Amino acid sequence: MTEAAEFLKGKLGGLSPRYGIVLGSGLGSLVEAMAEPIRISYAEIPGFPVSSVSGHAGEVVAGKLGDVPVAMLSGRVHYYECGDARGMRVPIDTLKRIGVENLILTNSAGSLREDMPPGSVMRIADHIGFSGANPLIGLEGDERFVGMTSAYDAVLAERMQGAAARLGIPLQSGVYMWFSGPSFETPAEIRMARILGADAVGMSTVPEVILARFFGLRVAAASVITNFGAGMTGAELSHHETKDMAPVGGKRLAAILKEMIATEA
Repeated sequence: MTEAAEFLKGKLGGLSPRYGIVLGSGLGSLVEAMAEPIRISYAEIPGFPVSSVSGHAGEVVAGKLGDVPVAMLSGRVHYYECGDARGMRVPIDTLKRIGVENLILTNSAGSLREDMPPGSVMRIADHIGFSGANPLIGLEGDERFVGMTSAYDAVLAERMQGAAARLGIPLQSGVYMWFSGPSFETPAEIRMARILGADAVGMSTVPEVILARFFGLRVAAASVITNFGAGMTGAELSHHETKDMAPVGGKRLAAILKEMIATEA
């Protein structure tokens, strides 16, 4: 992990990112908004995982949004790819070591609410880790008992909502439930998720939130809604639908995040 951080510091030429962003599908426009971007492939960075999911670039893109230095992780490794919830531990630890204080996580998700159709953006206010996995399993010491009462930072949440309001972009808030994937949920599982209080479902992000809090980072997260949950419309779900719909909400979320970070006081 130290080796990865030293490697990145050498590539960044003195840039010390304050924000880290994990990019889900459809957020390419945020990368394009970066001033003088420095791009480093995950494959070059010691210890970094390489995603096998189509639509995930697998590179670090560093630069500035406004005057604020940022490092984006374009692509993530999911639990379903390797059966290990610690898949993003090295990248998140590395962000901390190069100076990141705030981590913003994004994903594509399925909506469980009729008033939150595909193309919507939902700020994650809380989560349910339904998969049963945890990236801190196997660690020793009291540090592994990470408090999650305030997993999502209130100040960052307020800044995200404020940015959306200034841009006139509707930003919902809700609870995200993490399923392991890679198969999509059944209609019965979606009915259960709604009963338990979930507003959206997906296959990522929760392990990253836990890791980020373990490393002492402040966290904000948002979902781009790409579909309704199984059984809500009668249509079958597919990864193609996710990739096709992600850019719609992705452009809205990218605008919100750019405004949120570039206008930081």
